[in-house]
Parts: sequence; C-alpha cells; structure tokens
Amino acid sequence: MSADFWAGYGSGAIGILIGNPLDLLKTKIQAGSFAHQEGSTSSGVAQAGASNPWRRWTSFARGAAAPILGYGALNALLFVSYNRSLALLNTGDTALWPEKPSAWSLWTAGALGGLATFFVSAPTELVKCRAQVSDPPRSSWDVTKELWKQGGLRRLYLGGGVTSVRDAVGYGFYFLSYDLSKRYVAKDNQTAGEEAVRVLLCGGLAGVVTWASVFPLDVIKTRVQTWDLVHPHRVSSPETASQPLLRPDATSASAKPSTLSIAKQAYRQEGFSIFFRGLGICSARAFIVNAVQWATYEWMMKVLTA
Repeated sequence: MSADFWAGYGSGAIGILIGNPLDLLKTKIQAGSFAHQEGSTSSGVAQAGASNPWRRWTSFARGAAAPILGYGALNALLFVSYNRSLALLNTGDTALWPEKPSAWSLWTAGALGGLATFFVSAPTELVKCRAQVSDPPRSSWDVTKELWKQGGLRRLYLGGGVTSVRDAVGYGFYFLSYDLSKRYVAKDNQTAGEEAVRVLLCGGLAGVVTWASVFPLDVIKTRVQTWDLVHPHRVSSPETASQPLLRPDATSASAKPSTLSIAKQAYRQEGFSIFFRGLGICSARAFIVNAVQWATYEWMMKVLTA
C-alpha cells in the first residue's frame, strides 16, 4: 500500500476518536431527537443523561465503532483517489504530482475522491447515525445486523444517493480550501513550529468550510437515514422504510417518504433554519478534528516517505 493510503487511514481513525462526542450531538439535533425539547443544545444534553449519569458519559461513544473501522478505510481511499485524480488532471500521469494545482482541479479531484468513498461512506454513515439516535442504546454491530436482516446489502445503502452528493461537493471544497489557505499563509524559511501551526489552522479551516458548504445536505441525509427511528409510528414494516431516493411525493402512513418529501416536510414544520441546526457544534468539531487529522496526515506522509 502507498504512503498516502496509510497516512489517510491513520488520520481518519484519529479524527473519529476525537470528534465522536460532538458528532453524536450533531446527529441527534439533525434527526430531530432533540427537536421537540424547547431548550438549546446544552439543555438537550443535560436532559439526555439526567436520569442516569453513567449513561450520559458512555453515550458519547455511541456509534463510534462503525466510523472508527470504516472511516479509516474511507479516509485512506479518499486521499489515494484525490492524489491520483489531482495528478492526472494536472500532469496526465497519476505518478506525477503538480507543484501548484489550479483551483478547478483541486475541487474536481476532491469531488472525485468523495465519490470514490461511496461504498464505504454510505453504510458507515447509516450505521453511525442509527446507533447514535437509538433509544435504548444499541451498538454499531447490533444496528448492522438488524439492517442486514431487514433488507440485505441494499438496506445498508439507505440514503446513499444524498450521501454521495454530500461527499462529492463537500470533499471538493475540503481539498480546495486546505490547499489555497496553505498557499495564502505560506512564507519563506518557516520553522517547524510555524509549519505545524499552519497545518493545524488550515486543516481546521478546511473542515469548517466543508461542513458549511454541505450542511443542509447533511441534515437531509441524517433525517432520511433515521426517519423510521424518530417516527416509528409512521412505518408499518422494515421493508417500507427503504424506498427509492426520489420517488413521487407520496407520504402515506405505511411508507417512508422520499428524500425530497422529508426535506419539504422539515421546511414546512420547522422553517429554513432546520437546515442549519447544529452547525455551531459541527463547526467546532470540524475545526478540531480536521486540524488534528491534517497534522497527522502530513506527519505520517513525512515519516513514510523519508
């Protein structure tokens, strides 16, 4: 395996370990499991663990197993696909890296990298989100087994369409913002400490830009993937909870509505702000996680290519 594969894998796993507690809160807010509690995020967190302090603290690890295992592989695939695509777009050879890639090629290579992660990203996101909103708590493995029993491999890709669009757009901006911001703050004769700070700041900024660009899509994705858990009385059987990505706007009591219907329903009931609910938590998480993730990636690349 190449150096960028292992650097991507290691940085991805570390990112999940750091970011999972805040990701849990983001998912709950987006799915609507805190939506009917009129308080803020902090009140929702307090209520979630008021009756059982141990559950309050252990709940922050919920859904971590799936992304720790899956996101390492996803990140490895992402960086390998991005690097090869970027080289091919700029030099015509996947083995030749360009000195200063153009902005369009940075975004395009990032989008291609995002699409390449679909087969790992879609089931990983589904299992993670469902584990995080399950009540009573359930492990990632239990969620995976249940999904497989309900519909096999196809069921594991529930919400895959909107996930792939989110990943393509988001990772396009991810790599574009990281590379351009590094160029902007670069200066000659940087010390090792200054270089480390530059990577941390630019990595954190890239994370915030990425999530700001796709947050409405992420809200819709989360609601699609957790709809039958948040609205169990509106789904009559597991089979009806897995429908095509964009079918007609029917919303019968016995079937999960389409992605478009879920987005429209969220807008009608909760207004435009619903598509940015949890962005503050997500931005804080994104800055911390991606600062550390990029620093880990850059360090591992130096070690592995030395």
